[in-house]
Amino acid sequence: MRSQPPRLLAATLLAVLTASSLQAAGAAAAADYERVLNGTFDSGAADPWWAGAGVTNRVTGGELCAAVTGGTTNPWDALIGQNGVPFETGQSYTFSFDARATTAQPITAAAGESVSPYRGIASQQFTLSPEKQRFTFTFTSTLDFPDAGNGQVAFQLGGQPADNTICVDNVSVIGGVKPPGGVNPNPTRKVQVDLVGYVPGLPKRATLVSTATTPQTWTLKNSAGATVATGQSTPKGADATSGDSVHQIDFSSFDTAGTGYTLSVGEDSSFPFDISADPIKKLRYDSLAFFYHQRSGTPIEAQYVGDEYSRPAGHVNVAPNQGDDNVPCRADLACGYTLDVRGGWYDAGDHGKYVVNGGIAAWQLLNSYERATRVGDASAYRDGTLAIPEKTNGVPDLLDEARWEVDFLLKMQAPDGMAHHKIHDANWTALPTRPELDDQPRRLSATSTAATLNLAAVAAQASRLWKGIDATYSATLLTAARKAYAAAKANPAKLADPNDGTGGGAYSDSTVSDEFYWAASELYATTGDSAYRTDVTASPHYKAAGLTRAGFYWGGTAPLGDITLALAPNGLPAADVTAIKSAFATVADQHLTAMAGMGYAAPYDNSTDGYVWGSNSAVLNNAQVLALAHDFTGAAKYRDGVFEALHYVLGRNPLSTSYVAGYGDQAMRNAHHRFWANQNDPTLPIAPPGSLSGGPNSALQDPVAQRLLAGCPQQKCWVDDIGAYSVNEVAVNWNSALAWVSGWAAEKSGTSTPKSDCEVGFTAGRWNDGLSAQVKITNTGTTAWTSWKLEFAFPGTQKVTAGWSATWSQTGRDVTAASMPWNGQVQPGKSVHIGFNGSGTGTDPTAFTINGKACKIA
Repeated sequence: MRSQPPRLLAATLLAVLTASSLQAAGAAAAADYERVLNGTFDSGAADPWWAGAGVTNRVTGGELCAAVTGGTTNPWDALIGQNGVPFETGQSYTFSFDARATTAQPITAAAGESVSPYRGIASQQFTLSPEKQRFTFTFTSTLDFPDAGNGQVAFQLGGQPADNTICVDNVSVIGGVKPPGGVNPNPTRKVQVDLVGYVPGLPKRATLVSTATTPQTWTLKNSAGATVATGQSTPKGADATSGDSVHQIDFSSFDTAGTGYTLSVGEDSSFPFDISADPIKKLRYDSLAFFYHQRSGTPIEAQYVGDEYSRPAGHVNVAPNQGDDNVPCRADLACGYTLDVRGGWYDAGDHGKYVVNGGIAAWQLLNSYERATRVGDASAYRDGTLAIPEKTNGVPDLLDEARWEVDFLLKMQAPDGMAHHKIHDANWTALPTRPELDDQPRRLSATSTAATLNLAAVAAQASRLWKGIDATYSATLLTAARKAYAAAKANPAKLADPNDGTGGGAYSDSTVSDEFYWAASELYATTGDSAYRTDVTASPHYKAAGLTRAGFYWGGTAPLGDITLALAPNGLPAADVTAIKSAFATVADQHLTAMAGMGYAAPYDNSTDGYVWGSNSAVLNNAQVLALAHDFTGAAKYRDGVFEALHYVLGRNPLSTSYVAGYGDQAMRNAHHRFWANQNDPTLPIAPPGSLSGGPNSALQDPVAQRLLAGCPQQKCWVDDIGAYSVNEVAVNWNSALAWVSGWAAEKSGTSTPKSDCEVGFTAGRWNDGLSAQVKITNTGTTAWTSWKLEFAFPGTQKVTAGWSATWSQTGRDVTAASMPWNGQVQPGKSVHIGFNGSGTGTDPTAFTINGKACKIA
């Protein structure tokens, strides 16, 4: 699945080396260490093998078959190969493989250097026939390449006039005396800090790697090298998940904003960092920019991302794309229809689009906005805040970006109301492959209950948020949500096939009671319908029963329903809503207790499975739990826990690495991605700023990680390598967690509560089935209002029957009161009095906004 510039292992190699020079006579005895990864292709994937220009790799029948375009001049004009192969100077190696060709032709097997000056180690030519044959030769390495270095093996397939297909299997390079793996090649420091920055007014902690049992003196220096603070570390001892012996350094007492600070203990110094709120405020937007980069079906324009990251639209039926406009089901499904599923976000480093991943990602972006409107400050997401084409359409930009995926989810709905689980290439796409150059046929996988409930939940959530923006679109969303939920109830156990993993991940889920709870919660919060309420309260997940330190993810979504029920006004008993909110504080306390004993504090539970695929997203999803606990209680300890999680992700970890591209002096660059593939092709970019790596995965579930990281402590099972997809891929549902948390943290940076420019007082007199309310609106800002719009939601069954001093309207529980021509002008410090009569029962509203901004409650 690798692609490489065609210059590698070029003609100079053949000129320098002859067959006689390849023999290993007199070399030291070699051990039986295998140097090549995935040489048998038994997994069904080509990874980490790459294909050069004019070559397309496919794993078929247990072989890697390369379709080679004819008409090239030199053998090295068409290549397949593998990078990062370790060699030792003076050691003997045996290179062997099975191979065949549709049309007989010569090929060259070679070993050498993958970057300039492309020095060769060995090569030998063989003639292939249509019959599979075994080939082998032995050589002594004249160069030394460590693990993850620049060693390479390749097959030169060019120099032929016509197209051909060459298949290889059982590729092996055995030899050397050093066992591969066991060492992460990233340089680390002994003083571990957040490589980006610490927010003034908040705790500032670092980790010292030291076996000393007594406190050590630390020194904080500014960018000029002057000492600005000193203190003593606190020994903590052995840290099991990192394998380090550690101390904690707390330098919170120093609070002067600035850049280029370093923290030192003796001769050991940290990477530089800032004391400033600016980086986290920038990350709020860079983390959201990731989604525009991942858009399918539209050009990514330079005016929004720069020339380096711009590209044509992918999968719009422009050759060589086969397009997403008329996609059939997999042949074995015979569904009898095709769907137009253009749009949406590419899920990760490949070109697949998955409803269960896109569902939680879209939900998290939408929830970030909804949470901000109800208990925070939504002005950070107003129209014009993101670099996207829709930035001047009058709709908050965060909603615009989420809509790109929401619309795709609607397109994945089958005629019967169910939703297809995913759509992707028929086979795994080669790496790199720019989206517009992907020539694979596209296929829909089967519908599933989990995907259908994702659609129901997100569409219901989006309908609620668009009611006051686009009533027609809101109604369309709600219709789709109702239809999907009904279809899921009619098909409650249609599970995704765990073996449907060719060309895209299976994402199977054997338990969907959590998705039912989540979808019912969203539909109930939007509609108030008693049927949905019954499903919510009857669920085994009700009142946050499923919320634990393990958190939530695409396959465990019950806490998403809890979050909505805790934030969005609804008709549930107040005691039940309080119980949900209390559960967030309880779990947050469990996280803080565990974090206090960690060398590198992060809200992560490794007690069952160690560090898992996408562990960084788990850290950040748990940080969302901490953030909501702060929202619900106001306790500063939960806020501080959120920032500790961000410090871990941004560099205070045992690898001295920021897992967010573009943030910190040692940040992730080589994400597993088919376009951001600079490691494999220097003409392509690295991962853009704000992209989150999946993070440590102690299961080591890809060949590169297995070779490089054997025996790694859990938190050190990570490498910045494009081939290490189980630790260094990106994904929409990981970046959505980063976007939610960084957005929340940006809101909290530098102030304990968001500044409010309005205050609302609400008083109501009640009788059996009615009320009369008086509302006082005060401009507490410094700028006069020329008009105003008050919005709030009833928590019960209340309805506005008649109002005065405003234009009143109501959709579901959501109420809007817009200024009249005579009272729209409100000077700073002045108030407007309005009111209404209504029917129904319920408690007073608990959140109000004026012109989209949250107000203080009088």
